[in-house]
Amino acid sequence: MKTETSLPAVDPSEVGLSPQRLARVRRVLQESIDAGMLPGAVWMVSRRGRLACFEALGEQDPVSHAPMRPDSIFRVYSMTKPIVSLVTMMLAEEGRLQISDPISKYLPMFASPKVAVERAGGIDLVPAQRPIMIHDLLRHTSGLTYEFLGESAVQKMYAERNIATLNRSNAELIEELAKLPLMYQPGAAWHYSRSTDVLGRLLEVVTGKPLGELLNDRVLAPLQMHDTAFHVPAGKHERIAQPFATDPESGVKVELIDARKPPVLEMGGGGLMSTAPDYARFLALLAGGGSFGGVRLISRKTLELMTADHLGTIPITTDLISPGHGFGLGFAVRTDAGLAPGPGTIGTYHWSGIGGTSFWVDPAEELSAMLLTQAPYQRIHFRHLFRNMIYATIDD
Repeated sequence: MKTETSLPAVDPSEVGLSPQRLARVRRVLQESIDAGMLPGAVWMVSRRGRLACFEALGEQDPVSHAPMRPDSIFRVYSMTKPIVSLVTMMLAEEGRLQISDPISKYLPMFASPKVAVERAGGIDLVPAQRPIMIHDLLRHTSGLTYEFLGESAVQKMYAERNIATLNRSNAELIEELAKLPLMYQPGAAWHYSRSTDVLGRLLEVVTGKPLGELLNDRVLAPLQMHDTAFHVPAGKHERIAQPFATDPESGVKVELIDARKPPVLEMGGGGLMSTAPDYARFLALLAGGGSFGGVRLISRKTLELMTADHLGTIPITTDLISPGHGFGLGFAVRTDAGLAPGPGTIGTYHWSGIGGTSFWVDPAEELSAMLLTQAPYQRIHFRHLFRNMIYATIDD
């Protein structure tokens, strides 16, 4: 598991973190596992470029009772988005696209989008007031939506057209999406959506490569993220982390992506499988200003652009972003020291996955942390609990 780009491990006190308070984090996670709220977890904390804590707790598979491993493989879902966003900005640095480009330059089926305006008894379709830009895809202001976020007329259309199926290619998905109206005018609102799925297809068109091959060439292989891909090959199946069959609180059946099956859809918004050691290298690249282990993938200034707020006064439509936060190019970004119901620093950026994975990077504190579980219905509780407890470990 250790490679030339792995973070050096140190005693937490050497980087200003309390060993006693980190032990408290471990205890709370273990108590949650013992109480049947989580099957298991892998958690990691680094500060000042060094690894302060990295532990695997509980079970990797609650059926076989296989113990969680440091290199267990998780469905990271929307933690795919920051990687796709990074590749987009790498191509922008090379002059192969500009984020101010209309997406119809690469995806002509989006040349004349319509916007659905709901009226009593139906909808009116009106022309978009401006084109959708790559910038909109990166910051979720495209006017697209996710079918599972509500019951609007457009979301019902997504469901009727089975937009969620994984049995379409990226090209086929985008053809279907382009036939449907937008839910908002481009640039009018932050609305979490299939924007990054569209972005994934756009990158395929720009480069002429399938998305999985492109991500591997540009990020995964250079960072030695050898366990990160759109499916888990047969030789690694024994390392796949599994959820409970049903949610321990509601009893709802838990259904996650089949990690073993090569997908037809290499989904830019949520298809990757990864491990804590792998994703830690990606976080180390971010914390290092675009460079890690002698590999520079992106300039410091471009990364600063990605992790700045790009919303300003644009309204946010859902509670997926906490108060005191905006959104950059692939990440939620803290904009206010207060307002959010938890500690943090202005400029901290983060994202998470619906399967129960999350991370954040705090440049001012030189701190990054990650929690990986496969517990989708518990994800929000543990995401906030973990962040609160990690900030409480800072000793200087």
